[in-house]
Amino acid sequence: MALILLTEVSPNLSLSFAPVTVPHAHQQMSNNSSITQFLLLVFTDTRELQLLHFWLFLGIYLAALLGNGLIITTIACDQHLHTPMYFFLLNLALLDLGSISITVPKSMANSLWDTRAISYAGCAVQLFLFTFLIEAEYYILTIMSYDRYVAICKPLHYGTLLGSRACVHMAAAAWATGFLNALLHTANTFSLPLCKGNALDQFFCEIPQILKLSCSQSYSREAGLILISVCLSFGCFVFIVVSYVQIFRAVLRIPSEQGRHKAFATCLPHLAVVSLFLSTAVFAYLKPPSISSPSLDLVVSVLYALVPPAVNPLIYSMRNQELKDALWKLMTGFLPKL
Repeated sequence: MALILLTEVSPNLSLSFAPVTVPHAHQQMSNNSSITQFLLLVFTDTRELQLLHFWLFLGIYLAALLGNGLIITTIACDQHLHTPMYFFLLNLALLDLGSISITVPKSMANSLWDTRAISYAGCAVQLFLFTFLIEAEYYILTIMSYDRYVAICKPLHYGTLLGSRACVHMAAAAWATGFLNALLHTANTFSLPLCKGNALDQFFCEIPQILKLSCSQSYSREAGLILISVCLSFGCFVFIVVSYVQIFRAVLRIPSEQGRHKAFATCLPHLAVVSLFLSTAVFAYLKPPSISSPSLDLVVSVLYALVPPAVNPLIYSMRNQELKDALWKLMTGFLPKL
């Protein structure tokens, strides 16, 4: 009745309703919750080059699968290789095999089927597992440098310092530390509101690429975690360098040239792998945004995610006569049964 009277008194009167403004934080959370999938990097739009990428990654993956699989099988089957050095090498091969299996098959499938999509949950799982395995691998590499230091510089104490129980505890600590760090990084990364789309400039889900999609200033918490991980990694690297300085000093005092050559052949490739792995990984996570580009990010990620798992079996098997002899013995032992 009141509305009729108002209309009669003032027919030009119009009723307007102000739009309800949603707070910015709520908009961010809404956008984040609406993301059901991410779009991974497309190497090329040309079908022939997509298939070339598929075959290239397949070759790398099969090489890593074969090399690491042979190392795992040989060490597990040969009783003479049940020593601390080969125990840690077995752990390294398992981590290499796992890390490359997390990223490469999905990228290959996307190229083969001409798609970019990975589900939200799949991306979170991939990021968690990859971070877990990569960090655990670096800690295992650190332990391997300690193993070589004790073997060369303190050979009389080798059995005491690196007994079977100590080796298991050190390996378990490396795996557990990697798991805890990956859990914290994944939880923090995917708790951030994402409002800058869902396209990643990478062929797998990587923490820096997810952070680029965040419109929140609270990503400093994840940046702090990355900085802590980098400091821990740098501490491990300093430990590795100090260990190898002591190793090289001891090696140079060996009167036998053959003994020096054997020690250098064992240690130098390990140091080269660690340097490549750490330098590219740190650059991927700490490079300034001004020099970031999809091409550079892709090259760096290949250097620390694909090259070590494929190259490590060659480095640790081709330069290790004992492992080559055990592998040949294993292969010739199976030949009559075929």
